[in-house]
Amino acid sequence: MKDLLISLQALFPTDCHEHIYVVGGSVRDFLLGKESEDIDLVAALPDETLRSCGFYPITGKTTVPIWFQCHPELGKIEIIQLREESLIEDLRRRDFTINAIAMHLSGMLYDPLDGSRHLREGLLQACTDNTFADDPLRIFRAFRFEADGWQMTTGSKALILGRDWTARLGHIPVERFSREMLKALGGKEPGIFFQRMLACRVGKEWLPELFSMTKVPAGPLEHHPEGDLFTHSLQVLQRTAAVTGDPLARFCAFFHDIGKLATGPDLYPRHHGHEEAGFHMGHRLGRRLCLPASYMKALSWTSRLHMHLNKWAELRSSTRIRSAEQAAKAGIASILPVIAGADKPENTIPLGWETAVKVAAMTTAELGIEIERLCAIPAEKRADFILQKRVEMLRMLEGKKYP
Repeated sequence: MKDLLISLQALFPTDCHEHIYVVGGSVRDFLLGKESEDIDLVAALPDETLRSCGFYPITGKTTVPIWFQCHPELGKIEIIQLREESLIEDLRRRDFTINAIAMHLSGMLYDPLDGSRHLREGLLQACTDNTFADDPLRIFRAFRFEADGWQMTTGSKALILGRDWTARLGHIPVERFSREMLKALGGKEPGIFFQRMLACRVGKEWLPELFSMTKVPAGPLEHHPEGDLFTHSLQVLQRTAAVTGDPLARFCAFFHDIGKLATGPDLYPRHHGHEEAGFHMGHRLGRRLCLPASYMKALSWTSRLHMHLNKWAELRSSTRIRSAEQAAKAGIASILPVIAGADKPENTIPLGWETAVKVAAMTTAELGIEIERLCAIPAEKRADFILQKRVEMLRMLEGKKYP
């Protein structure tokens, strides 16, 4: 932090230093001994001074203007101007006290809301009673922090539970919710994010599937003694999170059985065809949440293919090859076996999956197919011929590895 403060001092004239503070996550991460990706500042400086120092303004429709600079060594630097309000007023407008600590460019801390103590104790305390009313999206930011190991105070929880947020949340772009959800999926205990949504009864307008999971059986009790679909999905997420920190893998793990929500109650507790139903529901979920295309494709194919890996030993070699090909195209070749393993209490990855993926990626030359012979085969039969060669290669390699 000392080096950072020296670098920041060099960006501004000396007579400006007393009017500039480092704030927010930058100070929080420093006090926690972590690297901070971005640098947030507040400054009581005129526009002309900020421009002369290399900053330019960015004005949003619903946010206060921000002055921005991308520094070659320091990275992104953002400044919010203190105009009419004081520093303490700016800090009180923030979400949680751990993010409401300021550090002067001299290194002196300014902590009017006792954020340093909450930081030491791992507590998440709303800055004011209006914290969530000012921006209801902060509810999900709180859940995201809890998924990373923080504990919300009783008073802060009461601020969420004390009202119906449906109307207010309806005016917030879904992308903001999705960003918090994906960040939570990268946390220490990602399942807490979804648990808190259910407990506080918020977010149904964006994620109705979550609120339906508790009412749907995961399957016959002899296979799913945990009972409902939410509990099962949470267990699979937890097992997956113990293996990988990849948010995409964790996302697909939690929603891998989304197709079971399409089962009619008269068919419970079985869910015949849920893999295919999940393929289409995964696309719809991704579009509604405005998720990256990679998430939509990954979830859809995870839904369709995960049962193949659960029954891997029973599959024909050709089905193994096709499953590996489809997983590779969907970008889930490495995460699908992890999720399939987590889908069972024994948490085992199917034996031979990596071999099938390797064979599915082989070129015709690697398969020993001569180009002249391939060209002599009618075009409509070439795909079947290549598949048969892959099957032969898979059987040969499996015979060597698993005699």
